[in-house]
Amino acid sequence: MKLVTTQEMRALERAAVEAGATWAGLMEQAGWGVAQVALRHLMPDGRALVLVGPGNNGGDGLVVARHLHDAGYPAQLYLWHRPDDLADANRQRCRQRNISELHAADDPDHTALRLALASADLVVDALLGAGISRPVAGDLAGIVATVNELRATRGASCTLLAIDLPTGVESDSGAVAGVAIRADLTVATGVIKRGMLLYPGRAAVGAISLADIGIPSQNLEACMSEMLTAEYARTLLPARPAEAHKGDFGKALIVAGSLHYPGAAALACAGAGRVGAGLVTLAASRTVLGSSGRGPEVTLLPLSEGEWGAIGPSAAEELGKVLEGYTALLIGPGLGKADPTKEFIRRIFGLEQPKARARVGFLSGPSAAAPSDGGKALNLPATVLDADGLNLLAAIEDWPEHLPHGLFIFTPHPGEMRRLLKVDELPADLVACATDAAKAWGQVVVLKGATTVIADPDGRSVVYNGANPALATAGTGDVLAGAIVGLLAQGLTAFDAAALAVYLHGAAGARVRDELGDAGTLASDLLPHLPRAIRALRG
Repeated sequence: MKLVTTQEMRALERAAVEAGATWAGLMEQAGWGVAQVALRHLMPDGRALVLVGPGNNGGDGLVVARHLHDAGYPAQLYLWHRPDDLADANRQRCRQRNISELHAADDPDHTALRLALASADLVVDALLGAGISRPVAGDLAGIVATVNELRATRGASCTLLAIDLPTGVESDSGAVAGVAIRADLTVATGVIKRGMLLYPGRAAVGAISLADIGIPSQNLEACMSEMLTAEYARTLLPARPAEAHKGDFGKALIVAGSLHYPGAAALACAGAGRVGAGLVTLAASRTVLGSSGRGPEVTLLPLSEGEWGAIGPSAAEELGKVLEGYTALLIGPGLGKADPTKEFIRRIFGLEQPKARARVGFLSGPSAAAPSDGGKALNLPATVLDADGLNLLAAIEDWPEHLPHGLFIFTPHPGEMRRLLKVDELPADLVACATDAAKAWGQVVVLKGATTVIADPDGRSVVYNGANPALATAGTGDVLAGAIVGLLAQGLTAFDAAALAVYLHGAAGARVRDELGDAGTLASDLLPHLPRAIRALRG
């Protein structure tokens, strides 16, 4: 299930034509494929209305209308800015079949459109599709508003199907250009456009289907982005041989928790254990270790406090003495932002601030600061950096220049990503945002959200289409971070551990929603469903 940008899709189509296909043939295959999906949504006596625009998307719509007519379903065209061109072969084929035409230019108040919508059981949006370059406005915005109004009025008695993308949704970023048609179903032609999975456009896309247009599979291999599906995740599951012992499944060390957030540490540790890590150790201040709620399976490493409940700078040395025995490390859930913890993070990465010299004579100001080599960073295993670990890192000047490439998985939500990038707003194209950051930083990036993007420094990305309001509650990110480090401890690569954890976390969330609903769920409700999600994935 590859994902493409508009530019990549155009290149794939050109390559298919150069290999012997024709533009007309590609359009015929696209329209035929969409029509097969459309037929599944029509009752025996159903009627179809096809909204036809000026470009290739409109051409696809004309092919759909013809195939629906030939299958015995009355179809009607509503044409917007479609030139009356004798060279438009698909338009002429519709005329040869006496398929009824309505023209938006003759319907300024949309009366004819309303009447057509009222009698249609299926409405096909073929107005713009992919590659829009400007906001939907003017008469087209009026058409979109009328279609959405009638769709809401008709409810389940009418299905609204969009070809490639609903009109108004940007194909790379999912941004909504002014207004957008809100479809029940969108049929991508050839390859899924990645904007279909990104909000706010995702809310207008509805269910997603794919119509094959004959793009050779070998041509898709160069596409670096794809959907994170069950099939994809299944290939990543670590083996669980019958003769194994706990040492075979890795040791995860989790540095987490503070006076105000002890639960974050407990959730992260449980997340690591529930995905199969052999042993999980919590490294935290003595105040946190004295709190309740932690599973009895978790071993403990007390760390020095800099102030009550907050890990202090000297804890870095204590941590360094035990790291060799662990295969994966997580830093960050619930750590807090106390000054001693900031210095602890600096020491872990060898980024201590310069020490001030004692003033001598008239020396003062910046020149009185002693030079510093920043100290020596700890020899870290593969490491997940989450939550306050990211926030504390973001406060360090020029941090990307000092971290070794390929060692970390960063798991920011949008606010943390803004802080890391030092920007007020993230770009609309979140796949490009995560991919560019992964390349620039040399680390795997998990940009969390309603749609989550996992990006590798080599340019690969997977996108998880798993929006779920049941997960919009405190602590679910801590469970995810724990799941990532638990899989990392079992020997998965950073990219694979992140992708599999995101899938399992989402699958567990779906089970919680199905059992409890989308409100009132707790992060701890996810935990028993993680191993169930693994079992279901294994089949």
